[in-house]
Amino acid sequence: MSNLRDGIKDKKRIVVKIGSSSLQHKETGEMDYVRLEKLVRELSDVRNQGKEVILVTSGAIAAGKKAVGIREIKQENHAEAMAIKQACSAVGQARLMMTYSRLFAEYNQIAAQILMTKNTIVDNLNRYNAHNTFSQLLQMGVIPVVNENDTVATYEIEIGDNDTLSAIVAALVDADLLILLSDIDGLYTDDPRKNPDAKFIEEVEELTPQLMEMGKASTGSGVGTGGMSTKLIAARIATASGADMVIANSKDLGVLHRILDGKNIGTIFKANKDEGFDLPEFVDNLHKK
Repeated sequence: MSNLRDGIKDKKRIVVKIGSSSLQHKETGEMDYVRLEKLVRELSDVRNQGKEVILVTSGAIAAGKKAVGIREIKQENHAEAMAIKQACSAVGQARLMMTYSRLFAEYNQIAAQILMTKNTIVDNLNRYNAHNTFSQLLQMGVIPVVNENDTVATYEIEIGDNDTLSAIVAALVDADLLILLSDIDGLYTDDPRKNPDAKFIEEVEELTPQLMEMGKASTGSGVGTGGMSTKLIAARIATASGADMVIANSKDLGVLHRILDGKNIGTIFKANKDEGFDLPEFVDNLHKK
């Protein structure tokens, strides 16, 4: 166990994913600036240690809905509901990015926005260009802030959740660590909210079919889209691409530097690089029955 955790201290290229439920006040849906500021401070400190860091963030649609005064999108017409969702995303993404840019500037860091869809990965030229952009930004010492491009993504080209997106980013940039900050402590043998006998799993050496089956789509948040199944799909992508992955609770964002110090926090999935793993094909088959 300790060897795997100790190895985290030496990781150089780190992708951190934070969910929308971790960035908002539950009661009002407004942005939680204290938490956002702490997240940015933690990431800036990781950057100051000489590590490269990429943030994958949710929250655009939620921020946009709040800004234009929409509580729920209830349109019966799917096309109209999609248009409202995408318009909210356009408003919210601008607000979210403005907030991140200002906060990172407080710590003398430069943030860049990257918006992706499934086509970014599936199309060879798009993927090549995205890889080059990420590489150049990291070389410049910039912190890329990534989200799905909900303004244009429809079901056919959407990745669908940021757990999966963050793992795709980790694979694309050859990251050596992916950290999923969530509203759960890590992986359990069952849903601990429903089963008091559910056992916590500290370390996963290998993603077995039984383990993947355990990923029932359950999440404690009405804001985010990712349940445990999306986290296990993320683990499949990340570990096959050569990155370790940690799932940890975002309740205290100071958890980030404790994970990077090699402390025994959350569930760690060991990298098992699979030379036969085809990222574009895997992404292309997402959501296909």
